[in-house]
Amino acid sequence: MSAGQEARTDSVLRLALPRGSGWAKAVAAGALSALCAVALLAASGYLITRAAEQPPILYLTLVMVGVRAFALGRATLRYVDRLAGHDASFRQLAVVRTAMYRRLASTAPGGLGTSGRGDLLTRLVTDTDRLQDLPIRVVGPLVSAGTAAVLSVVVVAIVSLPAALVLLLALVAAALVGSVVTATIARTSDQATAAERGRVADLVLDTVRTLDVFAAYGTLDERLRHIAALDARVTRAVRRRAGVESLVGALVGLLGGAAVVGILAVGAPSVVSGALDGPLWALTVFVPLALFEVVGAVPLAVLTFRRVRAAADRVERVVPAVLPAGLVAEPDEPADPASLVVEGAVPISAHDLTVRWPGDARPAVDAVSFDLHPGEVVVLQGPSGAGKSTLVQALVRFVDHDGSYTLDGVEARTMHPDAVRARVGLIEQDPFVFDQSIRQNLLFARDTATDDELLAALDRVGLRAWVVARGGLDAGVGERGALVSGGQAHRLALARALLHAFPVLVLDEPTAGIDPDLGEAVLRDLVATARGTGRTVVVVSHVPVPADLVTRTLRMQDGRLVP
Repeated sequence: MSAGQEARTDSVLRLALPRGSGWAKAVAAGALSALCAVALLAASGYLITRAAEQPPILYLTLVMVGVRAFALGRATLRYVDRLAGHDASFRQLAVVRTAMYRRLASTAPGGLGTSGRGDLLTRLVTDTDRLQDLPIRVVGPLVSAGTAAVLSVVVVAIVSLPAALVLLLALVAAALVGSVVTATIARTSDQATAAERGRVADLVLDTVRTLDVFAAYGTLDERLRHIAALDARVTRAVRRRAGVESLVGALVGLLGGAAVVGILAVGAPSVVSGALDGPLWALTVFVPLALFEVVGAVPLAVLTFRRVRAAADRVERVVPAVLPAGLVAEPDEPADPASLVVEGAVPISAHDLTVRWPGDARPAVDAVSFDLHPGEVVVLQGPSGAGKSTLVQALVRFVDHDGSYTLDGVEARTMHPDAVRARVGLIEQDPFVFDQSIRQNLLFARDTATDDELLAALDRVGLRAWVVARGGLDAGVGERGALVSGGQAHRLALARALLHAFPVLVLDEPTAGIDPDLGEAVLRDLVATARGTGRTVVVVSHVPVPADLVTRTLRMQDGRLVP
Protein backbone atom coordinates (compact mmCIF):
# COMPACT_ATOMS: atom_id res chain seq x y z
CA MET A 1 0.00 0.00 0.00
CA SER A 2 1.40 3.40 -0.97
CA ALA A 3 1.88 6.21 1.52
CA GLY A 4 -0.92 8.14 -0.12
CA GLN A 5 -3.31 5.21 0.14
CA GLU A 6 -2.36 4.70 3.79
CA ALA A 7 -3.08 8.36 4.49
CA ARG A 8 -6.49 8.10 2.82
CA THR A 9 -7.30 4.93 4.76
CA ASP A 10 -6.30 6.73 7.96
CA SER A 11 -8.72 9.52 7.07
CA VAL A 12 -11.56 6.97 6.85
CA LEU A 13 -10.55 5.57 10.26
CA ARG A 14 -10.51 9.06 11.77
CA LEU A 15 -13.94 9.70 10.31
CA ALA A 16 -15.22 6.48 11.93
CA LEU A 17 -14.19 7.63 15.42
CA PRO A 18 -17.07 9.32 17.29
CA ARG A 19 -16.69 12.74 18.79
CA GLY A 20 -18.45 14.63 21.54
CA SER A 21 -19.48 14.09 25.14
CA GLY A 22 -21.27 10.80 24.49
CA TRP A 23 -18.13 9.09 23.24
CA ALA A 24 -16.01 10.64 26.03
CA LYS A 25 -18.52 9.32 28.59
CA ALA A 26 -18.30 5.83 27.06
CA VAL A 27 -14.48 5.79 27.18
CA ALA A 28 -14.42 7.06 30.76
CA ALA A 29 -17.07 4.54 31.86
CA GLY A 30 -15.17 1.71 30.20
CA ALA A 31 -11.90 2.62 31.92
CA LEU A 32 -13.60 3.00 35.31
CA SER A 33 -15.43 -0.30 34.85
CA ALA A 34 -12.10 -2.06 34.19
CA LEU A 35 -10.59 -0.46 37.30
CA CYS A 36 -13.60 -1.54 39.36
CA ALA A 37 -13.15 -5.12 38.13
CA VAL A 38 -9.50 -5.18 39.23
CA ALA A 39 -10.23 -3.39 42.49
CA LEU A 40 -13.12 -5.78 43.25
CA LEU A 41 -10.98 -8.91 43.10
CA ALA A 42 -8.03 -7.25 44.86
CA ALA A 43 -10.25 -5.94 47.68
CA SER A 44 -11.96 -9.32 47.97
CA GLY A 45 -8.60 -11.06 48.35
CA TYR A 46 -7.53 -8.53 50.97
CA LEU A 47 -10.86 -8.90 52.82
CA ILE A 48 -10.71 -12.71 52.94
CA THR A 49 -7.09 -12.71 54.11
CA ARG A 50 -7.65 -10.00 56.71
CA ALA A 51 -10.82 -11.71 57.98
CA ALA A 52 -8.81 -14.90 58.53
CA GLU A 53 -6.81 -12.99 61.14
CA GLN A 54 -10.11 -12.37 63.03
CA PRO A 55 -9.66 -8.65 63.69
CA PRO A 56 -12.50 -6.52 65.13
CA ILE A 57 -15.27 -6.15 62.56
CA LEU A 58 -14.73 -2.40 62.52
CA TYR A 59 -11.41 -2.97 60.72
CA LEU A 60 -13.24 -4.80 57.92
CA THR A 61 -16.20 -2.46 57.42
CA LEU A 62 -14.51 -0.07 55.03
CA VAL A 63 -13.20 -2.91 52.83
CA MET A 64 -16.63 -4.59 52.83
CA VAL A 65 -18.24 -1.37 51.65
CA GLY A 66 -15.53 -1.05 49.01
CA VAL A 67 -16.21 -4.57 47.71
CA ARG A 68 -19.91 -3.76 47.32
CA ALA A 69 -19.16 -0.41 45.70
CA PHE A 70 -16.72 -1.96 43.22
CA ALA A 71 -19.21 -4.72 42.35
CA LEU A 72 -22.02 -2.25 41.69
CA GLY A 73 -19.68 0.14 39.91
CA ARG A 74 -18.36 -2.53 37.56
CA ALA A 75 -21.84 -3.55 36.40
CA THR A 76 -23.26 -0.03 36.21
CA LEU A 77 -20.27 1.50 34.45
CA ARG A 78 -20.10 -1.39 32.00
CA TYR A 79 -23.75 -0.76 31.10
CA VAL A 80 -23.05 2.97 30.63
CA ASP A 81 -20.01 2.10 28.50
CA ARG A 82 -22.03 -0.18 26.22
CA LEU A 83 -25.00 2.15 25.96
CA ALA A 84 -23.09 5.38 25.32
CA GLY A 85 -20.41 3.71 23.19
CA HIS A 86 -22.82 1.96 20.83
CA ASP A 87 -25.00 5.05 20.56
CA ALA A 88 -22.01 7.22 19.62
CA SER A 89 -20.66 4.60 17.21
CA PHE A 90 -23.96 4.14 15.39
CA ARG A 91 -24.38 7.89 15.06
CA GLN A 92 -20.88 8.23 13.63
CA LEU A 93 -21.56 5.35 11.25
CA ALA A 94 -24.32 7.45 9.71
CA VAL A 95 -21.74 10.22 9.17
CA VAL A 96 -19.41 7.75 7.43
CA ARG A 97 -22.18 6.47 5.16
CA THR A 98 -23.23 10.00 4.25
CA ALA A 99 -19.65 10.91 3.37
CA MET A 100 -19.24 7.80 1.21
CA TYR A 101 -22.54 8.31 -0.61
CA ARG A 102 -21.62 11.92 -1.26
CA ARG A 103 -18.34 10.79 -2.82
CA LEU A 104 -20.18 8.17 -4.86
CA ALA A 105 -22.50 10.85 -6.19
CA SER A 106 -19.46 12.60 -7.64
CA THR A 107 -18.32 9.56 -9.58
CA ALA A 108 -21.58 7.91 -10.65
CA PRO A 109 -22.44 7.08 -13.29
CA GLY A 110 -19.03 7.30 -15.01
CA GLY A 111 -16.52 6.41 -12.29
CA LEU A 112 -17.56 3.03 -10.90
CA GLY A 113 -16.87 0.84 -13.88
CA THR A 114 -14.22 -1.25 -12.08
CA SER A 115 -16.48 -2.27 -9.18
CA GLY A 116 -18.97 -5.12 -9.47
CA ARG A 117 -22.36 -4.51 -7.93
CA GLY A 118 -22.04 -7.30 -5.38
CA ASP A 119 -18.56 -6.18 -4.35
CA LEU A 120 -19.74 -2.56 -4.20
CA LEU A 121 -22.65 -3.60 -1.99
CA THR A 122 -20.28 -5.52 0.29
CA ARG A 123 -18.02 -2.48 0.64
CA LEU A 124 -20.86 -0.07 1.35
CA VAL A 125 -22.69 -2.37 3.78
CA THR A 126 -20.48 -5.06 5.34
CA ASP A 127 -17.16 -3.20 5.24
CA THR A 128 -18.71 0.09 6.33
CA ASP A 129 -20.55 -1.64 9.18
CA ARG A 130 -17.24 -3.10 10.33
CA LEU A 131 -15.90 0.42 10.91
CA GLN A 132 -18.08 0.65 14.02
CA ASP A 133 -15.77 -1.93 15.62
CA LEU A 134 -13.01 0.70 15.75
CA PRO A 135 -14.44 2.63 18.72
CA ILE A 136 -16.28 -0.29 20.34
CA ARG A 137 -13.79 -3.15 20.01
CA VAL A 138 -10.47 -1.37 19.49
CA VAL A 139 -10.17 2.09 21.01
CA GLY A 140 -12.42 1.49 24.03
CA PRO A 141 -10.79 -1.80 25.14
CA LEU A 142 -7.26 -0.45 24.56
CA VAL A 143 -7.94 2.65 26.66
CA SER A 144 -9.54 0.57 29.42
CA ALA A 145 -6.74 -2.01 29.43
CA GLY A 146 -4.02 0.65 29.34
CA THR A 147 -5.55 2.65 32.20
CA ALA A 148 -6.10 -0.43 34.35
CA ALA A 149 -2.60 -1.77 33.67
CA VAL A 150 -0.80 1.46 34.54
CA LEU A 151 -2.73 2.08 37.78
CA SER A 152 -2.47 -1.58 38.81
CA VAL A 153 1.32 -1.55 38.42
CA VAL A 154 1.51 1.68 40.45
CA VAL A 155 -0.64 0.27 43.27
CA VAL A 156 1.29 -3.01 43.39
CA ALA A 157 4.59 -1.04 43.40
CA ILE A 158 3.43 0.84 46.50
CA VAL A 159 2.97 -2.49 48.27
CA SER A 160 5.92 -4.39 46.77
CA LEU A 161 8.34 -3.20 44.12
CA PRO A 162 9.51 -6.74 43.15
CA ALA A 163 5.87 -7.81 42.66
CA ALA A 164 5.28 -4.73 40.47
CA LEU A 165 8.29 -5.63 38.32
CA VAL A 166 6.96 -9.18 37.86
CA LEU A 167 3.53 -7.80 36.89
CA LEU A 168 5.10 -5.33 34.48
CA LEU A 169 7.19 -8.03 32.78
CA ALA A 170 4.10 -10.24 32.42
CA LEU A 171 2.16 -7.34 30.89
CA VAL A 172 4.96 -6.59 28.40
CA ALA A 173 5.11 -10.27 27.42
CA ALA A 174 1.32 -10.33 26.97
CA ALA A 175 1.52 -7.23 24.79
CA LEU A 176 4.19 -8.84 22.61
CA VAL A 177 2.25 -12.08 22.28
CA GLY A 178 -1.03 -10.30 21.71
CA SER A 179 0.22 -7.73 19.25
CA VAL A 180 3.31 -8.93 17.41
CA VAL A 181 2.39 -12.62 17.08
CA THR A 182 -1.23 -11.87 16.19
CA ALA A 183 -0.31 -9.21 13.65
CA THR A 184 2.26 -11.51 12.03
CA ILE A 185 -0.21 -14.36 11.62
CA ALA A 186 -3.06 -12.18 10.34
CA ARG A 187 -1.00 -9.73 8.28
CA THR A 188 -2.19 -10.84 4.85
CA SER A 189 -5.45 -12.60 5.63
CA ASP A 190 -7.64 -9.56 6.39
CA GLN A 191 -7.46 -7.83 3.02
CA ALA A 192 -7.63 -11.11 1.09
CA THR A 193 -10.62 -12.37 3.07
CA ALA A 194 -12.49 -9.09 2.62
CA ALA A 195 -11.79 -9.12 -1.12
CA GLU A 196 -12.91 -12.75 -1.47
CA ARG A 197 -16.07 -11.98 0.46
CA GLY A 198 -16.78 -9.23 -2.06
CA ARG A 199 -16.19 -11.63 -4.95
CA VAL A 200 -18.64 -14.12 -3.42
CA ALA A 201 -21.27 -11.39 -3.18
CA ASP A 202 -20.55 -10.40 -6.78
CA LEU A 203 -20.98 -13.96 -8.04
CA VAL A 204 -24.15 -14.57 -6.02
CA LEU A 205 -25.78 -11.36 -7.21
CA ASP A 206 -24.78 -11.99 -10.82
CA THR A 207 -26.08 -15.58 -10.63
CA VAL A 208 -29.44 -14.52 -9.20
CA ARG A 209 -29.87 -11.82 -11.85
CA THR A 210 -29.02 -14.18 -14.73
CA LEU A 211 -30.37 -17.43 -13.31
CA ASP A 212 -32.42 -18.16 -16.43
CA VAL A 213 -29.34 -17.92 -18.66
CA PHE A 214 -27.29 -20.36 -16.55
CA ALA A 215 -30.25 -22.77 -16.39
CA ALA A 216 -30.84 -22.56 -20.14
CA TYR A 217 -27.21 -23.42 -20.96
CA GLY A 218 -26.91 -26.10 -18.28
CA THR A 219 -24.08 -24.35 -16.43
CA LEU A 220 -25.92 -23.53 -13.19
CA ASP A 221 -24.42 -26.45 -11.22
CA GLU A 222 -20.91 -25.49 -12.31
CA ARG A 223 -21.55 -21.90 -11.28
CA LEU A 224 -22.87 -22.95 -7.88
CA ARG A 225 -19.82 -25.19 -7.33
CA HIS A 226 -17.56 -22.24 -8.10
CA ILE A 227 -19.43 -20.05 -5.59
CA ALA A 228 -19.31 -22.83 -2.97
CA ALA A 229 -15.56 -23.27 -3.44
CA LEU A 230 -14.88 -19.57 -3.02
CA ASP A 231 -17.20 -19.39 -0.02
CA ALA A 232 -15.36 -22.34 1.54
CA ARG A 233 -12.09 -20.40 1.23
CA VAL A 234 -13.64 -17.49 3.09
CA THR A 235 -14.98 -19.84 5.76
CA ARG A 236 -11.57 -21.45 6.25
CA ALA A 237 -9.97 -18.02 6.62
CA VAL A 238 -12.54 -17.04 9.25
CA ARG A 239 -11.96 -20.29 11.12
CA ARG A 240 -8.18 -19.75 11.05
CA ARG A 241 -8.74 -16.29 12.51
CA ALA A 242 -10.93 -17.75 15.27
CA GLY A 243 -8.22 -20.31 16.02
CA VAL A 244 -5.59 -17.58 16.25
CA GLU A 245 -7.79 -15.58 18.61
CA SER A 246 -8.34 -18.61 20.85
CA LEU A 247 -4.63 -19.45 20.88
CA VAL A 248 -3.57 -15.92 21.76
CA GLY A 249 -6.24 -15.75 24.45
CA ALA A 250 -4.90 -18.95 25.99
CA LEU A 251 -1.32 -17.64 25.91
CA VAL A 252 -2.35 -14.40 27.61
CA GLY A 253 -4.17 -16.45 30.26
CA LEU A 254 -1.02 -18.49 30.86
CA LEU A 255 1.00 -15.31 31.27
CA GLY A 256 -1.52 -14.09 33.81
CA GLY A 257 -1.08 -17.32 35.75
CA ALA A 258 2.68 -16.94 35.49
CA ALA A 259 2.39 -13.43 36.94
CA VAL A 260 0.50 -14.83 39.96
CA VAL A 261 3.16 -17.51 40.52
CA GLY A 262 5.93 -14.94 40.15
CA ILE A 263 4.37 -12.57 42.69
CA LEU A 264 3.89 -15.47 45.07
CA ALA A 265 7.55 -16.40 44.67
CA VAL A 266 9.01 -12.92 45.18
CA GLY A 267 6.66 -12.00 48.03
CA ALA A 268 6.69 -15.13 50.15
CA PRO A 269 10.10 -14.50 51.81
CA SER A 270 9.09 -10.96 52.78
CA VAL A 271 5.82 -12.20 54.31
CA VAL A 272 7.62 -14.91 56.28
CA SER A 273 10.16 -12.41 57.59
CA GLY A 274 7.42 -9.96 58.52
CA ALA A 275 8.67 -7.26 56.16
CA LEU A 276 5.47 -7.48 54.12
CA ASP A 277 1.93 -7.53 55.48
CA GLY A 278 0.15 -10.79 54.55
CA PRO A 279 -3.23 -9.32 53.47
CA LEU A 280 -1.49 -6.67 51.35
CA TRP A 281 0.56 -9.42 49.75
CA ALA A 282 -2.70 -11.25 48.97
CA LEU A 283 -3.96 -8.06 47.35
CA THR A 284 -0.97 -8.02 44.97
CA VAL A 285 -1.57 -11.70 44.13
CA PHE A 286 -5.20 -11.11 43.22
CA VAL A 287 -4.50 -8.05 41.02
CA PRO A 288 -3.11 -9.96 38.01
CA LEU A 289 -6.01 -12.46 38.17
CA ALA A 290 -8.45 -9.64 37.39
CA LEU A 291 -6.08 -7.48 35.37
CA PHE A 292 -5.31 -10.14 32.78
CA GLU A 293 -9.03 -10.57 32.10
CA VAL A 294 -9.02 -6.90 31.10
CA VAL A 295 -5.68 -7.11 29.26
CA GLY A 296 -6.93 -10.20 27.44
CA ALA A 297 -8.99 -7.85 25.24
CA VAL A 298 -5.80 -6.30 23.81
CA PRO A 299 -4.94 -9.14 21.36
CA LEU A 300 -8.54 -9.19 20.14
CA ALA A 301 -8.38 -5.42 19.74
CA VAL A 302 -5.22 -5.76 17.63
CA LEU A 303 -6.83 -8.40 15.42
CA THR A 304 -9.98 -6.33 15.15
CA PHE A 305 -8.00 -3.25 14.21
CA ARG A 306 -6.34 -5.06 11.32
CA ARG A 307 -9.76 -6.22 10.16
CA VAL A 308 -11.17 -2.71 10.52
CA ARG A 309 -8.23 -1.20 8.66
CA ALA A 310 -8.70 -3.69 5.80
CA ALA A 311 -12.38 -2.71 5.68
CA ALA A 312 -11.48 0.99 5.71
CA ASP A 313 -9.06 0.45 2.83
CA ARG A 314 -11.78 -1.28 0.78
CA VAL A 315 -14.28 1.47 1.60
CA GLU A 316 -11.72 4.10 0.56
CA ARG A 317 -11.10 2.32 -2.75
CA VAL A 318 -14.80 2.45 -3.70
CA VAL A 319 -14.19 5.84 -5.21
CA PRO A 320 -10.94 7.49 -6.30
CA ALA A 321 -9.18 9.74 -3.80
CA VAL A 322 -8.85 12.43 -6.42
CA LEU A 323 -11.88 12.96 -8.60
CA PRO A 324 -10.93 12.16 -12.21
CA ALA A 325 -10.88 15.12 -14.56
CA GLY A 326 -14.23 15.40 -16.25
CA LEU A 327 -16.45 14.42 -13.32
CA VAL A 328 -18.39 16.96 -11.30
CA ALA A 329 -17.44 17.19 -7.62
CA GLU A 330 -20.41 17.31 -5.27
CA PRO A 331 -19.97 20.22 -2.82
CA ASP A 332 -19.86 19.38 0.88
CA GLU A 333 -22.48 22.03 1.58
CA PRO A 334 -26.05 21.54 0.34
CA ALA A 335 -27.52 23.93 -2.17
CA ASP A 336 -29.26 27.09 -1.00
CA PRO A 337 -32.96 26.11 -0.76
CA ALA A 338 -33.88 29.28 -2.65
CA SER A 339 -31.79 28.13 -5.64
CA LEU A 340 -33.90 24.98 -5.91
CA VAL A 341 -37.13 26.90 -6.38
CA VAL A 342 -37.65 27.56 -10.10
CA GLU A 343 -40.36 29.81 -11.44
CA GLY A 344 -41.01 30.30 -15.12
CA ALA A 345 -39.13 29.10 -18.19
CA VAL A 346 -35.39 28.42 -18.31
CA PRO A 347 -33.68 29.03 -21.67
CA ILE A 348 -30.50 27.03 -22.27
CA SER A 349 -27.51 28.07 -24.33
CA ALA A 350 -24.32 26.16 -25.17
CA HIS A 351 -21.30 27.55 -26.97
CA ASP A 352 -18.31 25.37 -27.89
CA LEU A 353 -19.45 22.81 -25.31
CA THR A 354 -16.83 20.06 -25.04
CA VAL A 355 -16.97 16.97 -22.84
CA ARG A 356 -14.31 14.35 -22.13
CA TRP A 357 -14.83 11.21 -20.10
CA PRO A 358 -12.14 10.41 -17.49
CA GLY A 359 -9.11 8.76 -19.04
CA ASP A 360 -10.20 9.48 -22.61
CA ALA A 361 -8.18 12.15 -24.42
CA ARG A 362 -10.60 12.24 -27.34
CA PRO A 363 -13.64 14.41 -26.59
CA ALA A 364 -16.97 12.59 -26.61
CA VAL A 365 -18.69 15.92 -27.35
CA ASP A 366 -16.61 18.34 -29.39
CA ALA A 367 -17.32 22.11 -29.57
CA VAL A 368 -21.12 21.84 -29.72
CA SER A 369 -23.19 25.04 -29.82
CA PHE A 370 -26.99 25.33 -29.64
CA ASP A 371 -29.85 27.20 -27.97
CA LEU A 372 -32.97 25.68 -26.41
CA HIS A 373 -35.91 28.02 -26.16
CA PRO A 374 -38.81 27.59 -23.71
CA GLY A 375 -41.61 25.44 -25.12
CA GLU A 376 -39.48 23.84 -27.84
CA VAL A 377 -39.39 20.12 -28.56
CA VAL A 378 -35.90 19.38 -29.87
CA VAL A 379 -34.94 15.94 -31.12
CA LEU A 380 -31.30 14.88 -30.82
CA GLN A 381 -30.46 12.17 -33.34
CA GLY A 382 -27.35 10.31 -34.41
CA PRO A 383 -25.80 6.86 -34.57
CA SER A 384 -24.70 4.94 -31.52
CA GLY A 385 -21.51 6.47 -30.08
CA ALA A 386 -22.17 9.88 -31.61
CA GLY A 387 -22.10 11.55 -28.17
CA LYS A 388 -25.83 12.03 -27.57
CA SER A 389 -25.95 10.44 -24.10
CA THR A 390 -22.73 12.19 -23.10
CA LEU A 391 -24.29 15.52 -24.00
CA VAL A 392 -27.28 14.61 -21.85
CA GLN A 393 -24.95 13.77 -18.93
CA ALA A 394 -23.38 17.21 -19.31
CA LEU A 395 -26.79 18.94 -19.28
CA VAL A 396 -27.56 17.47 -15.85
CA ARG A 397 -23.97 18.04 -14.61
CA PHE A 398 -22.97 14.41 -14.16
CA VAL A 399 -19.86 15.23 -16.19
CA ASP A 400 -17.97 18.50 -16.42
CA HIS A 401 -17.50 20.51 -19.58
CA ASP A 402 -15.29 23.01 -21.30
CA GLY A 403 -16.76 25.94 -23.13
CA SER A 404 -19.97 27.61 -22.06
CA TYR A 405 -23.25 26.11 -20.85
CA THR A 406 -25.76 28.53 -19.33
CA LEU A 407 -29.22 28.23 -17.83
CA ASP A 408 -31.24 31.44 -17.95
CA GLY A 409 -27.96 33.30 -18.56
CA VAL A 410 -26.10 31.77 -15.59
CA GLU A 411 -23.04 29.59 -16.26
CA ALA A 412 -23.88 26.07 -15.04
CA ARG A 413 -20.33 25.56 -13.75
CA THR A 414 -20.91 28.31 -11.17
CA MET A 415 -24.14 26.75 -9.91
CA HIS A 416 -24.57 24.04 -7.31
CA PRO A 417 -25.16 20.73 -9.15
CA ASP A 418 -28.47 20.30 -7.31
CA ALA A 419 -29.59 23.70 -8.59
CA VAL A 420 -28.84 22.62 -12.17
CA ARG A 421 -30.77 19.38 -11.66
CA ALA A 422 -33.71 21.31 -10.24
CA ARG A 423 -33.99 22.94 -13.68
CA VAL A 424 -33.06 20.09 -16.00
CA GLY A 425 -34.79 16.78 -15.37
CA LEU A 426 -33.60 13.53 -16.94
CA ILE A 427 -35.66 10.45 -17.75
CA GLU A 428 -32.94 7.93 -18.50
CA GLN A 429 -33.03 4.99 -20.88
CA ASP A 430 -33.86 2.56 -18.09
CA PRO A 431 -35.85 4.54 -15.51
CA PHE A 432 -35.33 3.33 -11.97
CA VAL A 433 -38.52 2.14 -10.29
CA PHE A 434 -38.33 1.60 -6.52
CA ASP A 435 -39.57 -1.61 -4.95
CA GLN A 436 -42.37 0.33 -3.26
CA SER A 437 -45.95 1.26 -3.99
CA ILE A 438 -46.90 3.44 -6.92
CA ARG A 439 -47.61 6.22 -4.43
CA GLN A 440 -44.09 6.09 -2.99
CA ASN A 441 -42.57 6.04 -6.47
CA LEU A 442 -44.37 9.33 -7.20
CA LEU A 443 -43.93 11.00 -3.80
CA PHE A 444 -40.20 10.63 -4.39
CA ALA A 445 -40.58 13.59 -6.77
CA ARG A 446 -42.77 15.76 -4.51
CA ASP A 447 -43.48 14.46 -1.02
CA THR A 448 -46.22 17.04 -0.37
CA ALA A 449 -48.41 15.90 -3.27
CA THR A 450 -51.93 14.73 -2.44
CA ASP A 451 -53.51 11.56 -3.83
CA ASP A 452 -55.60 13.67 -6.20
CA GLU A 453 -52.44 15.32 -7.55
CA LEU A 454 -50.77 11.93 -7.96
CA LEU A 455 -53.77 10.55 -9.85
CA ALA A 456 -53.89 13.68 -12.00
CA ALA A 457 -50.22 13.17 -12.95
CA LEU A 458 -50.90 9.52 -13.76
CA ASP A 459 -53.90 10.55 -15.85
CA ARG A 460 -51.73 12.91 -17.90
CA VAL A 461 -49.34 10.06 -18.79
CA GLY A 462 -52.15 7.59 -19.50
CA LEU A 463 -51.72 5.38 -16.45
CA ARG A 464 -54.71 6.29 -14.27
CA ALA A 465 -56.93 3.48 -15.52
CA TRP A 466 -54.08 1.00 -15.17
CA VAL A 467 -53.40 2.07 -11.59
CA VAL A 468 -57.07 1.90 -10.63
CA ALA A 469 -57.33 -1.59 -12.16
CA ARG A 470 -54.37 -2.72 -10.04
CA GLY A 471 -56.00 -1.58 -6.82
CA GLY A 472 -54.93 2.04 -6.55
CA LEU A 473 -51.85 3.94 -5.49
CA ASP A 474 -50.86 1.35 -2.90
CA ALA A 475 -50.22 -1.31 -5.57
CA GLY A 476 -46.63 -2.52 -5.71
CA VAL A 477 -44.39 -2.46 -8.76
CA GLY A 478 -42.01 -5.31 -7.83
CA GLU A 479 -38.26 -5.30 -7.44
CA ARG A 480 -36.75 -2.80 -9.89
CA GLY A 481 -40.20 -2.50 -11.50
CA ALA A 482 -40.52 -6.19 -12.34
CA LEU A 483 -44.34 -5.90 -12.38
CA VAL A 484 -44.46 -3.05 -14.90
CA SER A 485 -43.57 -3.00 -18.58
CA GLY A 486 -40.89 -0.80 -20.14
CA GLY A 487 -43.48 1.64 -21.44
CA GLN A 488 -45.20 1.84 -18.06
CA ALA A 489 -41.87 2.46 -16.34
CA HIS A 490 -41.17 5.39 -18.70
CA ARG A 491 -44.66 6.77 -18.06
CA LEU A 492 -44.15 6.51 -14.29
CA ALA A 493 -40.85 8.35 -14.68
CA LEU A 494 -42.59 11.03 -16.74
CA ALA A 495 -45.29 11.37 -14.08
CA ARG A 496 -42.54 11.90 -11.52
CA ALA A 497 -40.95 14.55 -13.71
CA LEU A 498 -44.30 16.33 -14.15
CA LEU A 499 -44.84 16.36 -10.39
CA HIS A 500 -41.38 17.82 -9.88
CA ALA A 501 -42.11 20.47 -12.53
CA PHE A 502 -38.72 20.60 -14.26
CA PRO A 503 -38.60 23.56 -16.67
CA VAL A 504 -36.42 21.48 -19.02
CA LEU A 505 -37.10 17.79 -19.54
CA VAL A 506 -34.69 15.39 -21.27
CA LEU A 507 -35.98 12.04 -22.54
CA ASP A 508 -32.99 9.76 -23.21
CA GLU A 509 -34.08 6.93 -25.55
CA PRO A 510 -37.61 6.71 -24.11
CA THR A 511 -38.47 3.70 -26.30
CA ALA A 512 -35.46 1.60 -25.19
CA GLY A 513 -36.60 -1.87 -24.19
CA ILE A 514 -40.14 -1.33 -25.53
CA ASP A 515 -41.72 -3.47 -28.23
CA PRO A 516 -41.17 -1.71 -31.59
CA ASP A 517 -44.89 -1.92 -32.37
CA LEU A 518 -45.63 0.09 -29.24
CA GLY A 519 -42.58 2.33 -29.35
CA GLU A 520 -44.00 5.00 -31.61
CA ALA A 521 -47.25 5.20 -29.64
CA VAL A 522 -45.40 5.48 -26.32
CA LEU A 523 -43.03 8.07 -27.76
CA ARG A 524 -45.92 10.14 -29.11
CA ASP A 525 -47.72 10.03 -25.77
CA LEU A 526 -44.61 10.98 -23.78
CA VAL A 527 -43.59 13.86 -26.04
CA ALA A 528 -47.15 15.17 -26.42
CA THR A 529 -47.70 15.10 -22.66
CA ALA A 530 -44.39 16.83 -21.90
CA ARG A 531 -44.96 19.41 -24.64
CA GLY A 532 -48.45 20.16 -23.37
CA THR A 533 -47.01 21.47 -20.09
CA GLY A 534 -45.05 24.25 -21.81
CA ARG A 535 -41.68 22.75 -20.89
CA THR A 536 -38.60 22.65 -23.04
CA VAL A 537 -38.27 19.04 -24.14
CA VAL A 538 -35.15 17.35 -25.49
CA VAL A 539 -35.70 13.90 -26.97
CA VAL A 540 -32.79 11.55 -27.65
CA SER A 541 -34.20 8.79 -29.82
CA HIS A 542 -33.29 6.29 -32.51
CA VAL A 543 -36.98 5.97 -33.28
CA PRO A 544 -38.37 8.81 -35.44
CA VAL A 545 -40.43 11.28 -33.43
CA PRO A 546 -43.75 12.32 -35.03
CA ALA A 547 -42.98 15.44 -37.08
CA ASP A 548 -46.06 17.31 -35.85
CA LEU A 549 -44.63 17.27 -32.31
CA VAL A 550 -41.10 18.42 -33.15
CA THR A 551 -39.90 22.00 -33.29
CA ARG A 552 -36.50 21.14 -34.75
CA THR A 553 -33.95 18.35 -35.00
CA LEU A 554 -30.26 18.35 -34.06
CA ARG A 555 -28.03 15.66 -35.53
CA MET A 556 -24.75 14.46 -34.02
CA GLN A 557 -21.88 12.60 -35.66
CA ASP A 558 -18.56 11.80 -33.95
CA GLY A 559 -19.32 14.19 -31.10
CA ARG A 560 -20.22 17.15 -33.31
CA LEU A 561 -23.43 18.67 -34.54
CA VAL A 562 -23.84 18.19 -38.29
CA PRO A 563 -26.31 19.73 -40.75
